[in-house]
Amino acid sequence: MPIRIRPHHLLCMLTFAGEGYTPEFVKNFDRIAQLIAAGDQTVEIVFAPDDICAPLLNETDCHCLETRISDRDRVAAAALSGLLRQPIRERATIELSHELLARMREAFALGTIRSACVGCQWSPLCDGIASGGFSKTSLRCG
Repeated sequence: MPIRIRPHHLLCMLTFAGEGYTPEFVKNFDRIAQLIAAGDQTVEIVFAPDDICAPLLNETDCHCLETRISDRDRVAAAALSGLLRQPIRERATIELSHELLARMREAFALGTIRSACVGCQWSPLCDGIASGGFSKTSLRCG
């Protein structure tokens, strides 16, 4: 069964380093990062709360449902469509191989797929992780 993932989370997972909104969110994201790091994981694109967001859905102030997050998904999908050479749309599936993740990290570090990151509270953390060669991430690949 594929992991359901929002387009902007395809970017977030590249620099996820065990920090997040709640301890449950971090634990869940780490579990998903480990599944992806195991290799050749299929993900299904959704433009709504995904498997990573799941622990936040019971929060009264769940940002996952805000318009600005949906906007971030649309921008991320457009940026990633060119890199992945396929349209990133609802229910599309992507095979996340180590090679593809390496290509995504290279583009992330160069800033070519980061248009969805503008205004994100985590950008400074992600900047540091990308400039440090992604050595602090939970998503260990290759």
